[in-house]
Amino acid sequence: MPDHIKLILRHAFYGFLISLAFVAMLLWFNVANLWHLVTHTAEGPIAVLMLVVFCTITFGSVQIGHMIMSMGEEDDDEDGGKRDDLPVLDPLAIPIPVEDRR
Repeated sequence: MPDHIKLILRHAFYGFLISLAFVAMLLWFNVANLWHLVTHTAEGPIAVLMLVVFCTITFGSVQIGHMIMSMGEEDDDEDGGKRDDLPVLDPLAIPIPVEDRR
């Protein structure tokens, strides 16, 4: 498997671990009475699974994005990009007819 795929999968797994810790803290501290809701309904395990999956998508994406954006080299501080002036149009008065309603 290519190195960049391994890197992405590893950081996605880190995001999964972060989401597990986040959901565990939500349930442990009973935020918005979530523990009672999950343990006293038949759909509780499905709700926890969905919460873990969606938090994994969120935290995994953040972890991968942070990893990719921090891969820059030391010499990336040069002035780069295109710095052309934007074209500025001269203002032109446009007459607007207004009816006098007095």
